[in-house]
Amino acid sequence: MDIALTGNAAATSSGPDLTPQPDTALTDVLVVGAGFAGLYMLHRLRGLGFSATLLEAGDGVGGTWYWNRYPGARCDSESYYYSYSFDEALQQEWEWTERYPEQPEILRYLNHVADRFDLRRDIRFNRRVTDAVFDDDADVWVLHTDGGERYAARFLVTAVGCLSSANIPRIPGLETFEGRWFHTGQWPHEGVDFSGLRVGVVGTGSTGIQAIPVIAEQAGHLTVFQRTANYSIPARNGPMEPAFEREVKENYDAIRGKQRASTNGHPFDVSERAALSVPEEERRAVYAAAWLRGGLRFRAAFADLLTDKDANDTAAEFIRNKIRETVLDPVTAERLLPRDHPFATKRPPIDTDYFETYNRDDVTLVDVRESPIVEATPTGLRTSSAEYPLDCLVFATGFDALTGPLLDIDIRGTGGRALRDVWADGPRTYLGLQVAGFPNLLTITGPGSPSVLTNMPTAIEQHVDWIAECLNHLRSRGLARIETTDDAAQAWGAHVNEAAHRTLLPMAASSWYLGANVPGKPRVFMPYAGGLATYAHHCDEVAAAGYVGFALTPAL
Repeated sequence: MDIALTGNAAATSSGPDLTPQPDTALTDVLVVGAGFAGLYMLHRLRGLGFSATLLEAGDGVGGTWYWNRYPGARCDSESYYYSYSFDEALQQEWEWTERYPEQPEILRYLNHVADRFDLRRDIRFNRRVTDAVFDDDADVWVLHTDGGERYAARFLVTAVGCLSSANIPRIPGLETFEGRWFHTGQWPHEGVDFSGLRVGVVGTGSTGIQAIPVIAEQAGHLTVFQRTANYSIPARNGPMEPAFEREVKENYDAIRGKQRASTNGHPFDVSERAALSVPEEERRAVYAAAWLRGGLRFRAAFADLLTDKDANDTAAEFIRNKIRETVLDPVTAERLLPRDHPFATKRPPIDTDYFETYNRDDVTLVDVRESPIVEATPTGLRTSSAEYPLDCLVFATGFDALTGPLLDIDIRGTGGRALRDVWADGPRTYLGLQVAGFPNLLTITGPGSPSVLTNMPTAIEQHVDWIAECLNHLRSRGLARIETTDDAAQAWGAHVNEAAHRTLLPMAASSWYLGANVPGKPRVFMPYAGGLATYAHHCDEVAAAGYVGFALTPAL
């Protein structure tokens, strides 16, 4: 039951005055974000009897799948396991139509979840949180939205996603461009008609690889501006076969168990064989079969593709040969060959006819490492060697990943310390769940957790369940406050770094895992590369030991 907040949040000279009004209601928990994480968090809190309010910037649920409506937007995990596992009836009743669901289908699924569990009554839409400050005396978080509303709660849980802060490149003269420009993560909900237009796409990461073939079908001419050539595996998408769907639903317990026991949250086995332990002809046959099947399972062809550079080279060269076979123009093919990072050390895209798109007469590839973009002009983009006339620009330049969504909110902890200042040299957390100096703030899939290296719904459910049980523990023991210690955060940060360097992942110097896509961002490997199952075991041990690494404070 909500009660009137009588204490005052301390205004600080270094931060916004978020002093609550006398009638501000105090809720047990405020959740920010209505995607996969926020919806499940709200459901779990309700089930435990907490009062909770969810604040969402958009006018509907969906998170990533609410904002990302660009052409070709599709999940790269298979639909039957890119879904919630917490409710058996939900698993059995929902029917996916494709192997890899498109954005509209995932959004329909999340709307179904919101309606099925009556979540909307505790969601406040069109509430973009701008500020959050912790009142050290009252142990209360006070939040302020862009509409001027104030909310207060004992605990703050961020479910803002890892990839929700758009990274828009600072191109000189962009304000003079007379055409329309878009970022894929902020796509107009009414859609965009590219029919007959000269379109430029900047970026060839996972999003660009999805969007480029679809835009090419519509545009009069498409010019692709590529900074980094990428590996990509065919998705081999198709309709959900009824027999396969029946088999999945009959075996969901085993499937979910395998996901939770895996490294990446996927329900398939990784080969136990090393790539160089088999003859070359056999190795090529394994890769050919994995290529034919398609999807993320290609990485599972051998055990050591992400730990042994020589092994990785065999997979990388196999993919480069597939690109050479697919792209008819040898000059274009050479530009599309990734060479600056090992395979799968950046987010590994999967595609539908991506490389085939460059065989079209109405598609041009521009290598902006050879010819950097100099400026936008009123009529297009100019590189160091040519000017390209354009009617529309699409930035498929990704996101300020992991830290950006949190730093977009002015979060201030004890003594008015800003999270942006605390993370000036890179993020430091304990388990990706808490930051020292920010009591009662819990971050779902924050930096330092497996997050983007996993199938996200699986990682989200693990995090939400841990947070829910933690809050229940605090309440049952009359504890008002939980805050990680600086020592625990430092030790976990060292472990995250160590885990990353046991793999090839840090070798991708241009990866957003390292923040390399955002100018001026500290180069720190942010996700936990030790595996989801190992991570969950760490979390369980911490809880079983009485939340070791956290300082717990009784209520006054």
